[in-house]
Amino acid sequence: MRIHVLAVRRVPAVPSPVLLEAYDVLRAHGHEVTDAICEEVGTRTDLLEPEHDLYLLKSHTPLALSVAGVLDAGGARMINPYAACVRTQNKIVVSRLLRAAGVPAPRTWVTGDGATLAGLADGRALIVKPYQGHRGAGVHVVRDPGALRCAVAAAGCPVVVQEHVPGPGEDLKVYVVGEQVFAVRKPFSATSFAVPGRPVAVDPEVRAVALRVGRALGLELFGLDVIESPGGPVVVDVNYFPGYKGVPDAGALIGEHLAARARELEGAPLALAA
Repeated sequence: MRIHVLAVRRVPAVPSPVLLEAYDVLRAHGHEVTDAICEEVGTRTDLLEPEHDLYLLKSHTPLALSVAGVLDAGGARMINPYAACVRTQNKIVVSRLLRAAGVPAPRTWVTGDGATLAGLADGRALIVKPYQGHRGAGVHVVRDPGALRCAVAAAGCPVVVQEHVPGPGEDLKVYVVGEQVFAVRKPFSATSFAVPGRPVAVDPEVRAVALRVGRALGLELFGLDVIESPGGPVVVDVNYFPGYKGVPDAGALIGEHLAARARELEGAPLALAA
């Protein structure tokens, strides 16, 4: 099959080692793999039609999502599905879908004016996030009404306001490839998305929660941030196709999963490469 990846621009501008390893696996299975960063090419969208057998949406940018939407409208086959990526990118929508699926997640409010929720910050800590934020950008912890109003005003877009969930001081990053679930631990910071975590065993309850998230949002390559609270795991964020940093052999795992999915789409038995 011809497989094309809508890739993300990296800083520094070096190829993702996870993707390169996945590409090698796919090519070993006989597939043709290409990629492109939407921001670095000119695309005539009014004439754009799917040219590849399978697309993989890696980028989270508005341009990449828009191009993926055009391809989806033209009948492109995509992993993760375009509609699932759009849902996942919107934290307002995700908050409701997770609650409906019985996934443990913080209580969440949405507003464009911090004054409307000022009473929530009277005596409690809250997390304020842009509703379509990514990689921790624009996330604030607020503890009083004034700080809440300032954080909402600074966002320049609708925000989600979540109750603060106490945890051990480190985030549990959970990564899913199909039905396989992996986890790493690392402290949260503004740049922690670029730092590999320490691989840890996956608790059965965490695994069950992760797979429930995938079913609720329609994802098969995704990650979630989990706080290990005194009452159990709580999902505080979900991302489609994350970096899988710290997961041993992540590229090979992703490549084999995509090769198996490609074979399913071809309607033929899976033939492993020699």
